[in-house]
Amino acid sequence: MDTKQLPLRKCVACNGMFEKDKLFRLVRLSDGIHLDLTYKLQGRGAYVCKNKSCIDLALKKKGFNRSLRQAVPTEVFDNLYMELENDR
Repeated sequence: MDTKQLPLRKCVACNGMFEKDKLFRLVRLSDGIHLDLTYKLQGRGAYVCKNKSCIDLALKKKGFNRSLRQAVPTEVFDNLYMELENDR
């Protein structure tokens, strides 16, 4: 029986290619930007590694702003950091 390989996605901070379950996904919806833990929300998405250094770099380089074509509020980054702590 073959095991199905997960699709690869690019981190907006380090530009590394990883399986999508190793990354956090932010998605732009009509009512704002949300953290998508199910990876199934419809809308424009952007991915970042599940480590503090990549999240810090994405914030510094404005990688999410560029990928999502919209300014990302600081509450979203707060949610990312909180989820990172819960994930460990």
